[in-house]
Amino acid sequence: MWKAVPKIRIMDTTLRDGMHAMAHQFTPEQMARVAAALDEAGVEVIEVSHGDGLAGYSFQYGFAAATDEEYLRAVAPVLKRAKLAALVLPGIGTCKDMQMAVKAGVKVFRIATHVTEADISEEHMGLAKEMGAEVVGFLMMSHTVDKEKIAEQARLMESYGADVVYVVDSAGAMTPPEVKEKVGYVRSCLKIPVGFHAHNNLGLAIGNTLAAVEAGATVVDGTLRGLGAGAGNAPTEVLAAALKKVGCEVDVDLYKIMDAATVLEPMMRRPQVIDNASIMLGYAGVYSSFLLHTYRAAEKFGLDPRDILMELGSRKIVGGQEDYIIDVAYEMAQNKQVVAG
Repeated sequence: MWKAVPKIRIMDTTLRDGMHAMAHQFTPEQMARVAAALDEAGVEVIEVSHGDGLAGYSFQYGFAAATDEEYLRAVAPVLKRAKLAALVLPGIGTCKDMQMAVKAGVKVFRIATHVTEADISEEHMGLAKEMGAEVVGFLMMSHTVDKEKIAEQARLMESYGADVVYVVDSAGAMTPPEVKEKVGYVRSCLKIPVGFHAHNNLGLAIGNTLAAVEAGATVVDGTLRGLGAGAGNAPTEVLAAALKKVGCEVDVDLYKIMDAATVLEPMMRRPQVIDNASIMLGYAGVYSSFLLHTYRAAEKFGLDPRDILMELGSRKIVGGQEDYIIDVAYEMAQNKQVVAG
């Protein structure tokens, strides 16, 4: 299967992407306990912030149980080996937020943009490099464009100083052949490593990540128990086992990462499952963090959440347009009443 046995870095995003599934209600104390277990397991990078990144705490995206600074300052002291990371979405997180994060202990910034908007990341990446941080470019919703466009945007991020650029399957809509094609092409166009971030809405998070590694990705993401937006992410403990199984070199200790998942499990609001609405996220190609927002809109307007997600997909709604979910649901409810009348 493998031309050579690659060394794979696993970045864990339980304490950022997992915030979506927790309605952003992790406490700082809970984050510290999970982070300590991840660090003990040998995870190299641990991402911490609101689910929508630094400064995501808002009416638009959801209010968290604590501020980003409180979360970061709770986690930083428990890390003995791992680097502390934070997500930044330009337009939400600002340079001031990044400066705060560095003072709180952040060593890695993951700068995320829509897959066609890499140009808005230049200022944030430049500041991150000035502050001595590792910079990860994050091209979200990569299923929506062809491999040439992803590579074009990845090259921009590389030119801004990114140390790694990720192909990101934000909707969990990609399949292994697509992942292999896109990641392989992007890898051939860059001088820096390529990463991959999966969602499990079609049950393909582990398979897609293995396909990405086979195509040349050397940095991959996971979350404990798959905790994350939509049907969640590639479970870190499963990912570590699968990568070791196919012969990849991974520094994560398998028993200890399973123990870390056991630490997290009592904190979860529900098991991370692929329910009907989650399937529709992947099928319609809708941003995974829209799931809970869609459930609330469906309940408010008496609609099937699957119908809302299909409509959102047809309108090609992207991350950052959470407020539009209510508009779409209201419009659908009005149309339903007209038909019934």
